[in-house]
Amino acid sequence: MNRRSLLKGVAALPVLATTSTFADTPSAVSKAGRVRPSDPAWPKANEWESLSRAVGGNLLQPTTIWQACAEAPRSPTCLARLKEARNPIALGDDPGGTQVSGWLDAWTPNASAYAVAARSTADVVAGVNFVRQHNLRMVVKGGGHSYLGGSNAVDSLLIWTRAMNRIELHDAFVPSGCTTPPTPAVTVEAGCMWIDVYTAVTTQVGRYVQGGGCTSVGVAGLVQGGGFGSFSKRYGLAAASLLQAEIVTADGVVRTVNASQEPDLFWALKGGGGGTFGVVTRITLQTHDLPENFGWALFEVKASSRDAYRRLVEQLVDYYAEHLFSPQWGEKLVFQSDGIRVAMACQGLSNEQAKSAWAPFIAWVRAVPADFTFSEAPHIGASPARRWWDIEANPGLVPDPRPEAPSNHGWWRGDGDEVSLFLHGYESQWLPATLLAPAQRGRLAEALMEAAQFQAVELHLNKGLAGAPPEVNEQARQCAMNPSVADAFALMITAAGGPPPFAGLPIAPPDMAQAHRNAEGVAKAAAVLKALSPQSGAYISETDFFRGDWREAFWGPHYARLKAIKDRYDPAGFFFVHHGVGSEDWSPDGFTPVRS
Repeated sequence: MNRRSLLKGVAALPVLATTSTFADTPSAVSKAGRVRPSDPAWPKANEWESLSRAVGGNLLQPTTIWQACAEAPRSPTCLARLKEARNPIALGDDPGGTQVSGWLDAWTPNASAYAVAARSTADVVAGVNFVRQHNLRMVVKGGGHSYLGGSNAVDSLLIWTRAMNRIELHDAFVPSGCTTPPTPAVTVEAGCMWIDVYTAVTTQVGRYVQGGGCTSVGVAGLVQGGGFGSFSKRYGLAAASLLQAEIVTADGVVRTVNASQEPDLFWALKGGGGGTFGVVTRITLQTHDLPENFGWALFEVKASSRDAYRRLVEQLVDYYAEHLFSPQWGEKLVFQSDGIRVAMACQGLSNEQAKSAWAPFIAWVRAVPADFTFSEAPHIGASPARRWWDIEANPGLVPDPRPEAPSNHGWWRGDGDEVSLFLHGYESQWLPATLLAPAQRGRLAEALMEAAQFQAVELHLNKGLAGAPPEVNEQARQCAMNPSVADAFALMITAAGGPPPFAGLPIAPPDMAQAHRNAEGVAKAAAVLKALSPQSGAYISETDFFRGDWREAFWGPHYARLKAIKDRYDPAGFFFVHHGVGSEDWSPDGFTPVRS
């Protein structure tokens, strides 16, 4: 299934501690700011060698693809690494890789000075202890999917968990110290991608786990951000399925947290943001009965006039509200300047039921050929859910072409447009379900039409949990992310991007003036739709880098509690990400403490 359509333009590129040692206040050296390679306190070569021995020789000095090409344009090294730039799994396998190549006027890729390629929790402990002892800037990476550059920082030490990829299935799991009834579950190390988990849980044993839509996303980061997948309208947030986690906190202590053991920290991991409270090394997620089928609805309609376009948008809004606003349907509706695109997924429906769900709308479009044409013919159906993530059975998946790649590794065709994209602008906002009331639909349709004249707009229906089963909705409210998600029928996203604008690439230099115009279009489109519900907030993992109200938007009334947990477990602020909990205490680069 083609999951994305907004972001295009890259195709031109070819023994562990068990007690806390928290100090009551940050150390004096921490207050002075993090150490850089130019500082006298930067670790000496023998100290780096000692760390390397402690982690079994797995201390690396990473570089980025873009750095390699800038230093040696069109060289064999550059051209070989550029092949990675179109492969999201290869980028995740690169300690210097990030899934997007930066953000206009915000950040560009910078490899860490060193990276601990952790193979075990003990390796993570060694890395965290080294950071604390030498007062270094630290970043954490699993899959590298952070749009905001959270796993990217120059002059830092990277804790890279990619090689921690073991998976264990449980028929009856009870979290440590808990008295809850046993439940089927899966324990996953932090370096796994969701395609690994879906293969183990769904393809191989016929159960379902709520994870991410993009198969190459890392499991730990997604859960810590809250986490949505195509079927979240039925199964909820990935974070809501979290039963237990293992985490290394800033003091180097390995903690097993759940609803009974350190419940505050456990709660913070359920949507409080990745790279903020420690290095998550292992998570256990509840699994669910698998429906018989998963399905899809894909088509695009163009309108011949402004009046026809208005009727088309109004009809789609009405049709969704009256027929599809339910746990069965997720993914997105796209509103373009002269038409609409449907790219939705469903669960629990037969092939015939999926087709029937859309038949009246399609008949309505076809009844007026002078006003509407299908620029992409309807493709609607359903197939066995167990084969949804099976590379051999699902033609919507692109297999990883590298000779050494595992046979189950691949990504959705539409996601290829986003790999190595350089973002020009990206904004989001949750839209409350009250906008689907009959008296409000006209207002919603009008805003969608107006916004789409500036930039295409997507409504991600699976990323708002209004319309989900009541228990799913309530579980979302018990997580750390903004509870507005439970009242929203969709997450509005509008975005633009293009090829990486870096020296040494075998492509024409991108038009950066146009990039700024694109960013302006995104901002204008977002402003129209934000006006519908200014206080409804946004999803931390898909949001504007420059958002000023980020604390309120991402966490709402939960921020004060999250900040208190952050101050308890990381009082010196070693875990820093842009617009993460506690980041207001630091300079934008995370090196210098500031007054909040």
